[in-house]
Amino acid sequence: MNMAEYIQALENYVASRKLNLGDGESILSLLYEAYGNINQMYDDLIKADFAELYQALNGMPLQEMDWIVNPVCALCRDHERNGFVRGVLVGVRLSQETQSTE
Repeated sequence: MNMAEYIQALENYVASRKLNLGDGESILSLLYEAYGNINQMYDDLIKADFAELYQALNGMPLQEMDWIVNPVCALCRDHERNGFVRGVLVGVRLSQETQSTE
């Protein structure tokens, strides 16, 4: 079997099986989750920002605070994930472009 036949056999094998991503939407989202688990991003700046947010909400009932904080956290998480995924895509594109000019 030559290399082209081997690659074609691998492509056929992968195409014939359903990819199980678990809770992930894509391989990049799984990569983001793994990166986030290894590199905790809850640093002192984020802690200080949350302290400021909670101070601004001081005196509000807990249910009202949750009504504000939960969507803010979801928005931040989604933007962070999109930035990570887009960054990887840009890196792949850059790699492809630099390899095609060699």
